[in-house]
Amino acid sequence: MTMLPETTTRKLGLVIDLDTCVGCHACVISCKGWNTENYGAPLSDQDPYGANPSGTFLNRVHSYEVQPEVGAAQLVHFPKSCLHCEDAPCVTVCPTGASYKRAEDGIVLVNESDCIGCGLCAWACPYGAREMDAAEGVMKKCTLCVDRIYNENLPEIDRVPACVRTCPAGARHFGDFNDPESHVSQLTAERGGMDLMPEQGTNPVNKYLPPRPKDEIDQIDILAPFLEPVVQEPKGFLGWLDKALEKI
Repeated sequence: MTMLPETTTRKLGLVIDLDTCVGCHACVISCKGWNTENYGAPLSDQDPYGANPSGTFLNRVHSYEVQPEVGAAQLVHFPKSCLHCEDAPCVTVCPTGASYKRAEDGIVLVNESDCIGCGLCAWACPYGAREMDAAEGVMKKCTLCVDRIYNENLPEIDRVPACVRTCPAGARHFGDFNDPESHVSQLTAERGGMDLMPEQGTNPVNKYLPPRPKDEIDQIDILAPFLEPVVQEPKGFLGWLDKALEKI
């Protein structure tokens, strides 16, 4: 059995804001691109333009329509990747030691040269965050872009996971949860950051910020007078342009 470190110096992870995520999949594409060209074996695709395409992805976005007890239904986009759990069952079940958790920063990685592709870690992970690469025959997972966050050849602003750097909505945040003053620690405290499936007892490092309640119709009615245009008819150049376009 592979052993977990008793403690980790840092606890690097992500905070994902479900209120801000727009489901654009930019994080999925950037993750696929970076991890195909850099750390470990490429993320392969099988029959990508055929009738039954499949492939290896370290980050996926699922969308759900949620019906609250009061109010209209809302669409929630839910990104999912490895949560780098403190009590990671994927590590302790690994028969070769290929799956391990780093003591210096808490990142869970796979040593692909030792992986025999048995799939036990995928069975042990309650989040479905591990994927077998069909071309390489090894297990793949999110690395928090470990080859990127420590790369001093990159500008400091780029030393974050590719998904965080790419997110156009600012829904993904990266930092050290062992530092109570870090951005991710403060976000978690202020917004009530939640563990995914806490009943599993894995103590995931990554946190999710819950969606905020959406505006109700009566609130929108209050704002309606302020949403009316200030100028009813355009004047000057815009007025001329509007009339010219009407004639086309």
